[in-house]
Amino acid sequence: MEVEVNPQSQIQPMEVEQIDRRPAALGDLRILPDEILCAILTYLTPRDVARLSCVSSVMYILCKEEPLWMSLCIDNADRQLQYKGSWKRTALDQLNVTFENNEFCQKPQKPLHFNGFNSMFLYCRLYRCYTSLNGFYYDTGNVEREKNLSIEEFRDKYDGQKPVLIGGLADTWPARTTWTPEELLKKYGDTAFKLSQRSRHKIKMKLKDYVSYMKVQHDEDPLYIFDEKFGEAAPELLKDYSIPNMFKEDFFDVLDRDQRPPFRWLIMGPERSGASWHVDPALTSAWNTLLCGRKRWALYPPGRVPLGVTVHVNEEDGDVNIESPSSLQWWLDFYPLLPEEDKPIECTQLPGETIFVPSGWWHCVLNLETTVAVTQNFVNSKNFEFVCLDMAPGYRHKGVCRAGLLALDDISIEDVRKNMLFLESGLGCSDLSRKDKRIRVHQPEVSENGSTIDGVSKFIDLTEMEFSYDINFLAMFLDKEQDHYTSLWSSSNSIGQREMREWLSKLWVGKPENRDLVWKGACLALNADRWYTHVTEICNFHGLPLPTDDERLPVGTGSNPVYLAGDNVIKILVEEGLEACLHSLGTELEFYSSLQKINSPLRDHIPSVLASGILYMENGLCKVQYWDGKGVPEVIANFTPLVEHEQADYPFGLQSKRQFDYRKAGMSLPELVKACSGATIWPYVITQRCKGKIYAQIRDSMSWKDTLNLASFLGEQMRNLHLVPCPALNDSTLLETQQKAVSDANGNIKNDEDKVWAPAEWNIFLRTLNRKKKDVCDRLTKWGDPIPRELFEKVEEYIPDDLLKVDMGVRSCTWIHSDIMDDNIHMEPCSLTSHSGGANDNPELIDNVSANGSDLSEPIHAWHPTHILDFSGLSVGDPILDLIPIYLDIFRGDPLLLKQFLDSYKLPFVKTGVNSSAKSNRFQRLSYRVMCYCILHDENILGAIFGTWKKLRMAKSWEEVEEAVWGDLNSYTGSC
Repeated sequence: MEVEVNPQSQIQPMEVEQIDRRPAALGDLRILPDEILCAILTYLTPRDVARLSCVSSVMYILCKEEPLWMSLCIDNADRQLQYKGSWKRTALDQLNVTFENNEFCQKPQKPLHFNGFNSMFLYCRLYRCYTSLNGFYYDTGNVEREKNLSIEEFRDKYDGQKPVLIGGLADTWPARTTWTPEELLKKYGDTAFKLSQRSRHKIKMKLKDYVSYMKVQHDEDPLYIFDEKFGEAAPELLKDYSIPNMFKEDFFDVLDRDQRPPFRWLIMGPERSGASWHVDPALTSAWNTLLCGRKRWALYPPGRVPLGVTVHVNEEDGDVNIESPSSLQWWLDFYPLLPEEDKPIECTQLPGETIFVPSGWWHCVLNLETTVAVTQNFVNSKNFEFVCLDMAPGYRHKGVCRAGLLALDDISIEDVRKNMLFLESGLGCSDLSRKDKRIRVHQPEVSENGSTIDGVSKFIDLTEMEFSYDINFLAMFLDKEQDHYTSLWSSSNSIGQREMREWLSKLWVGKPENRDLVWKGACLALNADRWYTHVTEICNFHGLPLPTDDERLPVGTGSNPVYLAGDNVIKILVEEGLEACLHSLGTELEFYSSLQKINSPLRDHIPSVLASGILYMENGLCKVQYWDGKGVPEVIANFTPLVEHEQADYPFGLQSKRQFDYRKAGMSLPELVKACSGATIWPYVITQRCKGKIYAQIRDSMSWKDTLNLASFLGEQMRNLHLVPCPALNDSTLLETQQKAVSDANGNIKNDEDKVWAPAEWNIFLRTLNRKKKDVCDRLTKWGDPIPRELFEKVEEYIPDDLLKVDMGVRSCTWIHSDIMDDNIHMEPCSLTSHSGGANDNPELIDNVSANGSDLSEPIHAWHPTHILDFSGLSVGDPILDLIPIYLDIFRGDPLLLKQFLDSYKLPFVKTGVNSSAKSNRFQRLSYRVMCYCILHDENILGAIFGTWKKLRMAKSWEEVEEAVWGDLNSYTGSC
């Protein structure tokens, strides 16, 4: 039975002396303030909270709080939420809890009274749940209001400078009259929209359920609709408004809809809801048009952190984390404390008005009544460099962009002044020190003389310097040690590394009138100037033509700088540091040599290697040394941490790479980051340039027949790859095992207890997987959604404790490419190829087809796969590993394409006579084995799986996922 608590029992004034029931009711927990206790309760399960409420009267009060049950409910909610009148009832409904005497429960019960307990924290929270915001209506604020503002006036006076309220932009929109909760409900009542809440879960609610929730809720921070995919959920809504002319310039429009980051949102919320203090992602600018209701806005210029807000910047990847009170709490608790000179720029936005928020401005929004609005973020010529700066690797510049000089608590004013003088004189800027690696909490500190300092450091008088939100000033704080290709990519960035490079490349080609600006942005984000200097030196050394002006930026979506120069492709290997790059190139060159020795047909489908070498810096000058993979290059002979290598044709080839991969699997994230940073030596390889396009650029326009042909091609070439003999292995990691065990007749190693161990050739491969298994839970937690949290705790039970003790049943270890994705498959128009796959003799047609994403001169309706690219990730292991990227990325989970591939591949994945669906050894079940590989993969393969098979986001076991994704493999036997 549910018993209501009288709120007044929590806030009774101490008019007469009463016994404080808190010590007896809480025991040792009494030393904790109520806000800490309430925060701890949010980490419990609903069932545990219900049990804890029975412990004592005070625990009953704390466990009865609706904000607590709201938090518990959202954390445990499925993808779609339905409010049941209270958050406790909603949470119990999620647990399928039924009330035996529902009629009795609906009768009003006598409230419980608990004298002797008072809580200001609970009182304030209760007040925020029921307060009215009428008092905010009448102050129009101090943001400038304009009407009939021309594009030129907007750009000259406001764009990139200050916010403005613009009237009249929505007067002709259908949304001006139809975007009210009542009208939208008529047409979109059954449409589910995404909610904004303080949870990493993506929760949706049908509009009819949400409107019902708005009418009855009394939450201190109400849920509100904030859906960036409303156009996909309800396409007709996009016809109800248009982008105002002054905001139409958007550099993200060169990207396809599924490539560009979230940029438009439908917003709907009740009174007291809103957006807490934040800076828009990637330092984009935004416009927000209100269609009904009223909103209260507060804004601060860039670099001025609002009171009560805490900014943290991750020292490894620059991810910016902002801790802020709810919008309502800030207005009620912090705003009144501000002296007049520290108050924000503010205004009340009225229906039909559009507010412009410039790049980098802090803003907070409070809905004064039920509101409906639409907003879009954009990148134009005024903020483009700021966006590129924010994408650049490192951490300090991100903090300075948001927290201003507060981020510089570990740098003396003299250092900053010196850099500013260099900036003003045009002499460049000196390096800034990196003593402390964190932006501390922005809270007033009391100095030794008792005065408060509004900032993070009492050692810097910030009033002596004026913060300049200028791209040249902010660029001073870029960390020169950080590089786009080798540094961690901040999770707060709105697009990934590959997408960033592709975006800049498309801007370079598609907006030639803006090339000066695009080049500046590329230098900030990609170090484009440095890499272009390096590739120029390589071209000069080998007598190659320089990249044309159209090819000045690196191309491709890989993890290394790649340039086009005439008929050549130059790839500089930088990913994961020098040692990893040497092993990548050494193994690749050894593999090409193996292909030539056996005359494998695969060599006709790999771009020819024309040259290779080492690029390095010496005394500030860029130099080149030839290296064909044989021997240890002189320039790195004494480089640490490289170890001594055995005398071999390819000292950095497959044998050494296996040892390196094993060591790397045991490294922590900081160790990996350190290994990648600070290198001034880079291997490179020059290959033949292919004509045509990569599959990623044409996949949506290809016919089904051509796609089936591609699947057959991949099956045939993977067969050729997996038949290439591996060099003889002599792994040092086998020694200990071999000393304690002897081989049986089948070549398997047995220990003294007759337990089956892995075949010798599998030893280091499985040892490497064992190392990856140690931190599998941490990686799943880091990846997060859309992986079901329920599977996190089941992963260690699903994967074998020790893979070395599992009878693999696999036929052999083979070469594996490991990265056959849609950007590593090269396609040519069928008009250029004969039936045998070679190019025809029409040079005019060939010249009209360009590579790496350039437009073809005429539309092509049929394509033929010709080459597999990028063998820098070569390794040795289970051949089924190559199926993972092919099936998930190229085939996108299509079982028909998988069947076509297997029909062409033909080779078995297990030894002759082994039944792949046998239950006696689940690891011999192909579906189980490949599922384990997906979980232990270095990349977030699981994100791709749960992104493709959306129904699996509700999966209760790994076996369920295994069967749905890989179950078809269990009927495949192949032929010898």
